[in-house]
Amino acid sequence: VQLQASGGGLVQAGGSLRLSCAASGGTFNSYGKGWFRQAPGKEREFVASLSWIGGSTTYADSVKGRLTISRDNAKNSVYLQMNSLKPEDTAVYYCAATKGRVVTTTRVDYWGQGTLVTVSS
Repeated sequence: VQLQASGGGLVQAGGSLRLSCAASGGTFNSYGKGWFRQAPGKEREFVASLSWIGGSTTYADSVKGRLTISRDNAKNSVYLQMNSLKPEDTAVYYCAATKGRVVTTTRVDYWGQGTLVTVSS
């Protein structure tokens, strides 16, 4: 599976962005999906996940209520709607997928190339 992330950019604090991740080369609809991010000088961290069975979602505490993960099976895509953005959300965002039910920090089989989100204060 190849993952192609897009949608990053520069936005002011309080603004919104929508990240997209398009998959090719595999049965993406039956993979767990998620998003991670890596801020400058920090380790990569979990942001959100979406189970391919039932569509249940999980979020990091720091993004709950502001970021929403969703999917479009017809387009082999996963999205991250980002609202009420804060400067601390600045990071490279990576989409991820696993052959398992859900991605976790220790269960990722495929990574996208990353897209940079910069939130100015």
